[in-house]
Amino acid sequence: MPLCLQSCKNTKENKQAVKKEVVDPADEVIKNIVVPEFPDKTFAITDFGAVGDGTTLNTDAFKEAIAACHEAGGGKVVVPSGKFLTGPIHLKSNVNLHTEEGAVVLFSTNTEDYLPVVHTSYEGVELMNYSPLIYAYRQKNIAVTGKGVFNGQAGNSNWWPWCGSKDYGYVEGAPHQRNEQNLPRLRKMNDEGTPVEERVFGKGHHLRPTFFEPFECENVWVQGVTFTNAPFWVMHPIKSNSVTVDGVTVKSHGPNNDGCDPEYAKNVHIKNCVFDTGDDCIAIKSGRNNDGRRVNIPSENIVVEDCDMKDGHGGVVMGSEISAGVRNVYVRNCTMDSPNLDRAIRIKTNTLRGGFVENVYVNNIQVGQVKEAVLKINTHYAIYEDQEGEYMPAIKNIHLKDVTVKNSGKYGILIRGREASKVRNVSFENVSISGAKTAMSVENSEPVKFINTTINGKKYDTE
Repeated sequence: MPLCLQSCKNTKENKQAVKKEVVDPADEVIKNIVVPEFPDKTFAITDFGAVGDGTTLNTDAFKEAIAACHEAGGGKVVVPSGKFLTGPIHLKSNVNLHTEEGAVVLFSTNTEDYLPVVHTSYEGVELMNYSPLIYAYRQKNIAVTGKGVFNGQAGNSNWWPWCGSKDYGYVEGAPHQRNEQNLPRLRKMNDEGTPVEERVFGKGHHLRPTFFEPFECENVWVQGVTFTNAPFWVMHPIKSNSVTVDGVTVKSHGPNNDGCDPEYAKNVHIKNCVFDTGDDCIAIKSGRNNDGRRVNIPSENIVVEDCDMKDGHGGVVMGSEISAGVRNVYVRNCTMDSPNLDRAIRIKTNTLRGGFVENVYVNNIQVGQVKEAVLKINTHYAIYEDQEGEYMPAIKNIHLKDVTVKNSGKYGILIRGREASKVRNVSFENVSISGAKTAMSVENSEPVKFINTTINGKKYDTE
């Protein structure tokens, strides 16, 4: 073979070889996540005295079954069909809490049952507070699986009124989270750097517990179950590594009922889930203000795929408690559609939070209807009080590709950066946005890059 033909052939083969080796970085993240496996041993809670009549309190039966499973080297703690009332459930290493079809776990509405206080977090600030409904602290290889329902039984008569809104049962003059002994006290402790063990709340205070919280855990698996009527955030893996949430349904419309909030979390895979929530469907966080800077663990390597987002403030959100930063977020093959879904992709922070968001890749998303915007980036986020400080946020490398939007609401794209820290490198490729009252509102940002993109039928292309 002539030398030039052989050289061309080798070059072509080399290019093909390189092309074959290119791997989606989201797949690389997934490869590094360990889904725990468990010994083939079962421990039915009914063998430990549990009664599924909906009225007998079974806290001790859950505790004893989990302890026995853990001490035996691990396995499956089985909740059979029936209605099992309980206080908080604390998981231990190598335990899979498995709910059979027809199993309903009802959580007590008596706040005293969630004492003594445990090391937890509230809106991005660590504290000692009421136990989460399902809690694991510094455990490895844990799971919550099956076809059952976890019903937090929160409502307008308990937990929810503490948010202070009449929409959720609050009555004028009753205690709520913004009373001086609650959030203002916790905010002050955050500002002053009070040691976490001295931030004691619980009885006499009014900060709601999360539903499922693995705290400093490794290899966490949540599969198949349904969560409803949550007091506060639903799934909150905090300071945890290697987390899989698969086929979970969240249907919970209470105040701050975020579906899944990874915080200071690494290597998280959320897939095949349905989110129908009272707040953000998924909100990626990393601590609020000084607490986030103290912990200084970014949330990173998070994959969201094949999920269905219905009601909520946002489909996939980063913030607002984001002071330690977020990087490497991959959202793909999802649908987002509801007249009660405010935005598809949202980033929110301010100069008290600071933090950074970088490397967000949104691919192959079908958006039916949202209220405000397909993409909203806001570095002036504020609620309740002034949110201006000295920590300039940095946002860059936000990419949307192969996205179709039928009704984008008020805006197609809404970006509010800062003169001192402009939003950088936002791109849209193969994106079609319809129904936007205003195509774009962009302040203090580098020009958005467009490739084969249309908004309300108008072609945008910067290349």
